[in-house]
Amino acid sequence: MNLLVVGGGGREHAIIKKLRENPEIDVIYALPGNGGIAQDAQCVPIKATDIPGIVGFAAENQVDYAVVAPDDPLVLGLVDALEDKGIPCFGPRKNAAVIEGSKVFSKNLMKKYGIPTASYEVFDDPEEALRYVADAPLPTVIKADGLALGKGVIIAGSHEEAEEAVRSIMEEKKFGASGDQIVVEEFLTGPEVSVLAFTDGHTVKPMVSSMDHKRALDGDKGLNTGGMGTIAPNPFYTKEVADRCMEEIFLPTIRAMNAEGRPFKGCLYFGLMITENGPKVIEYNCRFGDPETQVVLPLLESDLFTIMKAVTDEKLEETEVCFSDKNAACVVMASEGYPVSYEKGFEITIPEDVLPSVYVAGAALSDGKLVTSGGRVLGVTAVSDTLKDALDKAYVSVCRIHFSNAFWRRDIGARALKITEEA
Repeated sequence: MNLLVVGGGGREHAIIKKLRENPEIDVIYALPGNGGIAQDAQCVPIKATDIPGIVGFAAENQVDYAVVAPDDPLVLGLVDALEDKGIPCFGPRKNAAVIEGSKVFSKNLMKKYGIPTASYEVFDDPEEALRYVADAPLPTVIKADGLALGKGVIIAGSHEEAEEAVRSIMEEKKFGASGDQIVVEEFLTGPEVSVLAFTDGHTVKPMVSSMDHKRALDGDKGLNTGGMGTIAPNPFYTKEVADRCMEEIFLPTIRAMNAEGRPFKGCLYFGLMITENGPKVIEYNCRFGDPETQVVLPLLESDLFTIMKAVTDEKLEETEVCFSDKNAACVVMASEGYPVSYEKGFEITIPEDVLPSVYVAGAALSDGKLVTSGGRVLGVTAVSDTLKDALDKAYVSVCRIHFSNAFWRRDIGARALKITEEA
């Protein structure tokens, strides 16, 4: 069986490594893939947003199944285009991917169907937005409506910062057309939890919860990034919280999408805040999270391809989705200067025994050598019986990997570790 995985980061590498465990799979094409993924799949230099190029390649190479992992091609309708050519896919169609593609849509959906989230206002006129934020309660959260590489959310601690955020997004078009509308919302407090869930539009089967670390520097300082590391499971996500989320958030979201004529099939990511008034939705993503996938999938004991096919065929209810009760930790090794500016082209050396637990995000092949090509370069994951042991093993592996200008946070999992030790 020939599979195609669209994307070229650490998330896609984690998906590909898990899919390779299925003996029925003969070839996995990665479009575009990266220098590290090339060890586990056949990389093809077609951009993830090149819809005609991907569809043409899939048809010419007799692809039996496609996994569309990143947000951009999902929002652009790649699943629709592939399915129209008779190629089954894992991932939502365009009209369902809007749940991530438009924050205005998702906030209005939650309001309409009573799904708990922060209170908010929507603006398409910058002058009206500026008047609103001039005396909005602080801190306040300003979000660009559309996709913005995970950087379209600004938490303003002063009215001056809020005004600057509005001007940057709406007038200066920092994120292009994604800033034509903005959402200004209440700032929620509490532990954050990421929950990825398989759904076929009827049944919801959540994966292991996780905790992301967005800030670039230790102590949750510095700029927001795409994620500097993750741990799973998240100790704040208790059984009681999980039960509430299923009844108040997960199932109502799927039902709401069906009611809107937008059935969601694929992986739906719930970004949650556990507030004093219960769990609330911070954001939805229409795909696997990155780097959450790098700790969640190593704990999956069931076959990933079988689950994906069940999602496509709407047979998830009768399909086993089982996770290990162990702990996983992922430390991201990045290029110094990320997420602003950084040098590329430094050779990466990874010991052979460490390779199986490394997910390559930003690296290319140059003269047969693996070299840095992005801000986030590698995700280094470890699995163990305890969170402390998983973290210790991950950091030992990190210290055995080398490339110039490498940096990483040294406190991934510290907050979760404190909770587990106090329990």
